[in-house]
Amino acid sequence: MSQWFDTLTLWLSANPEWLGLAIFVIACVECLAIAGIIVPGTILLFTVAVLAGNGALSLWETLLLAYFGGLLGDALSYGIGRYFHQDIRRLPLLRSHPQWLSAAEVYFQRYGVASLLVGRYIGPLRPMLPMVAGMLNMPLPRFIAVSLLAAAGWAMAYMLPGWATGAALRLPLPEGFWPQAGAVAAGVAIVVGLSIQGSMRGQRHASLLAAGACLVLLVSMMLSWPLLSHFDQGLLALVQEQRSSTLDTLMVLITHLGDLHTQVAAAVLLCLILLATRQWRSLCLAIGATLGTALANGALKALFARSRPDVLLEPLGSFSFPSGHSSAAFAFFLLLGILAGRGQPPRMRLTWLLLASLPAAAIALSRVYLGVHWPSDIIAGAMLAGCFCALSLALVQWRAPLPALTARIWWLLLPAILALLGGIATWQLSTGLLLYRY
Repeated sequence: MSQWFDTLTLWLSANPEWLGLAIFVIACVECLAIAGIIVPGTILLFTVAVLAGNGALSLWETLLLAYFGGLLGDALSYGIGRYFHQDIRRLPLLRSHPQWLSAAEVYFQRYGVASLLVGRYIGPLRPMLPMVAGMLNMPLPRFIAVSLLAAAGWAMAYMLPGWATGAALRLPLPEGFWPQAGAVAAGVAIVVGLSIQGSMRGQRHASLLAAGACLVLLVSMMLSWPLLSHFDQGLLALVQEQRSSTLDTLMVLITHLGDLHTQVAAAVLLCLILLATRQWRSLCLAIGATLGTALANGALKALFARSRPDVLLEPLGSFSFPSGHSSAAFAFFLLLGILAGRGQPPRMRLTWLLLASLPAAAIALSRVYLGVHWPSDIIAGAMLAGCFCALSLALVQWRAPLPALTARIWWLLLPAILALLGGIATWQLSTGLLLYRY
């Protein structure tokens, strides 16, 4: 396998015109029933993403190829399940490994539509769940809608790190970029690793451990942000290289979802629904996470008074560190992820948090893309939000675990929030506010 892998990598390096097709095919195979378990698609995707970032393909071409390849893999898997139904158990490989199908079937029957979103990030389940959905006659329109959403987050999570690595190797970055980037990446990895370990082991004070880890990294960045200039300038240059007029409009739309009035409206709506449904402890969690993050962010901005990057023609009035958009977005979406994971196994809770982080990360990265914040600003904002979310959860659960919200509440909560955010985005597009200011 190693020799075959090295041969493929060398051939694609010498023939970059085939790289786009390779990304599409590998993404398809990675999401294809049975084949996605056998083929080391994750390693292959990272490798071809690095090659693409070296200059062969733009970021958006890379993401779109992986996205459509994943969609094709999902569609083929669903079609196989829909065609064979229960007879699929007789296929040779599934007769030899019945646990592949049984594990996916139990997972799908337990979590339904959510399994297709969450299971996308669980290696052995990813290629099997669409086939199980077809086997169990999940309606095609519903499957298409879920697949379109799940494939988008999956393409970003699996392709962006590799592409960024390849691009960073290609660009003439400042001399101190790699040591500083390594230090920041190690800090974030330690925070995530400690949080995952505490949750997976079911430690009683896992939330306090996560809050403490976020706080330590945040304080470290507060003390050292003047020393991260090479990291900030290098990563900002890497992101700015991908700018285009079409993406500018999209990124401005995304960044407006993190505006103060938008996040306040979303947080107030969430709190009102929790209040109306008498979810007192969840309401305390929401208030502690969102209000605490907002107050701390304002205090830190006033304390550090860090100037913004000089990308903008007209500088904004407020200061840069930490990013208010990043902290508000992560506080709100991590809060939703925490509520969604209540009453579920550790792996499911962590996966819900990962899914919740995707829209927050999109808002945070849009700030760097537009040149409004330094990369360390958005990382500090995320750590600030993570600290208050984890601390609020620890306090709310000090005596007893936080109960899960009922399906009735979620059917009220999610459409209301989506309608609010969608209405704000539509209003901005229709009034032309995207042309003015971000």
